[in-house]
Amino acid sequence: MSQPESIPTSGNGLSKDQTAQAEALSSMITGKAVNPFDPTQNPNYGPKPTLEKPPASVESWLRVYSVPELLKMDVKPREMLLHPFLPTQGLAMLYSQRGAGKTFISLGISIAVASGSPFLKWNAPTAGKVLYVDGEMPFSALHQRIIDVNAGFNIDHPLENLRVITPDLQDRGLPDLSTISGQDQIEGHLEGVNLLVLDNLSSLVRAVKENEGEGWLPVQDWALDLRRRGISVLFVHHAGKGGAQRGTSRREDLLDSVVTLKHPSDYVASEGLRCIVDYEKSRGFYGEDAKSFEVKMSAGPSGEAVWTVTDSEVSRDSRIAELSALGMSVREISKELGVPYSTVQYRLKHSRQGGVCNVQ
Repeated sequence: MSQPESIPTSGNGLSKDQTAQAEALSSMITGKAVNPFDPTQNPNYGPKPTLEKPPASVESWLRVYSVPELLKMDVKPREMLLHPFLPTQGLAMLYSQRGAGKTFISLGISIAVASGSPFLKWNAPTAGKVLYVDGEMPFSALHQRIIDVNAGFNIDHPLENLRVITPDLQDRGLPDLSTISGQDQIEGHLEGVNLLVLDNLSSLVRAVKENEGEGWLPVQDWALDLRRRGISVLFVHHAGKGGAQRGTSRREDLLDSVVTLKHPSDYVASEGLRCIVDYEKSRGFYGEDAKSFEVKMSAGPSGEAVWTVTDSEVSRDSRIAELSALGMSVREISKELGVPYSTVQYRLKHSRQGGVCNVQ
């Protein structure tokens, strides 16, 4: 018969396992306990810990420049598509409550840029190519609005620079621009385009919740890529119940400009389009360029859109004078217009002294 294999022993007659157990027990008794499963205490257990970061497995594609290198670069000044709020490689938002006129005004912006024409208090120095993506209007309504707004411009040539995508003229529904595949559908029509107008976010960005900032990231990344390639974007959006743009405020972080349209305090629906144009964000412009103004659109003899622009303070003062002439008290005017009592009192006092209620 074969003899059983001998068990390795140490000099004290115990096996190695018995010796290790005895040493651990002795350490615990003397207060010098060692955790045999901690590689920092037991060098014979597990791999040795390392504090060095392993080399990167992917080569970085990021370019880094020193300040002297940046200062030596020949950088062209940023030009304007529509002065003062919409630059080349610009990202902007126009939003309002329903019925304030954002589609009419966004169409006016598009035609102005496409034709190199002035519009309201804005001016397009040169003509550029515009792609207007409408997400919700019936084509008959959009068609009539384009006719009316275009007729209000003094353009003596076909408006080939403005192209339109609208849902009623598609064989399938419009793509969801929160997805890469949806963005790719628009990408196929951006050759040579200077301005992309997306009207509106609620109808064109559908797969994400408006209040979740993370849901905006795919659109934000796309917008930044468009900007890098020289394409400006105007986002048209709805206001929420509180009056601010609906959904996450994260949308505004990367924007150059945020323009909001609001009805004046004395507005009545029978007036049609009458609103205050206000800048909530005005990166790169200030002073007179950033002052709010009032806009009213009416129909001309042939149905063309006729735009009237006034300083919002002048319009308010004229209204104060009108209500005062009707016999309303300062307190009644203050309540009617939503203007502080002291402001109404001051404007009326000034109008009596100067003969007009028109202080700028």
